[in-house]
Amino acid sequence: MGMRPRPPPKPWVVRDYIKCSGCRLCEIACSTKHEGRIWPEASRVRVFMLVPGAEVPHLCAQCSNYPCVESCPVDALSVHEETGAVKVDNEKCTACGLCIKACPGAIPHLHPNRKYIVICDLCDGDPECAKICTRAGHFALFKGGRTPSLNFDLYAKRPEEITANLVVNLFGEKGEEFI
Repeated sequence: MGMRPRPPPKPWVVRDYIKCSGCRLCEIACSTKHEGRIWPEASRVRVFMLVPGAEVPHLCAQCSNYPCVESCPVDALSVHEETGAVKVDNEKCTACGLCIKACPGAIPHLHPNRKYIVICDLCDGDPECAKICTRAGHFALFKGGRTPSLNFDLYAKRPEEITANLVVNLFGEKGEEFI
């Protein structure tokens, strides 16, 4: 009996928070792709700087159990079979916010002037944020592969939690003073 081959990994945006310069090119690339113009507030990736010098790119982690999808009372959220990304049906979405509350990282957010939620859709498997970050030489975000694992759920954290870990990593015990 031969071993059954594993399916190819799904695309994923790998995050190396310590390398983020805060340039926000990821927000520009994302909003240009999805909105047709530079509009960081409508970007599916957002960069938070809660402590100076500690920028955190924040985007969907594609949790193993997709709590946002499960929480949607109108079935406006679904999982793309090939990429594993959360897809939003803008026509069905009522912007109730239950997916934001269900997400352990509070990652989905309301579109700034429309009545629906925005979540990273991985640009159909070719994420613009990762491409621009790599092209710029920062490598804070880059495209990688994801196989089924609970380890990816660890990235579904609120920006405050990620920042707290990052400042301790950057500044050692002194970093705790910033939290």
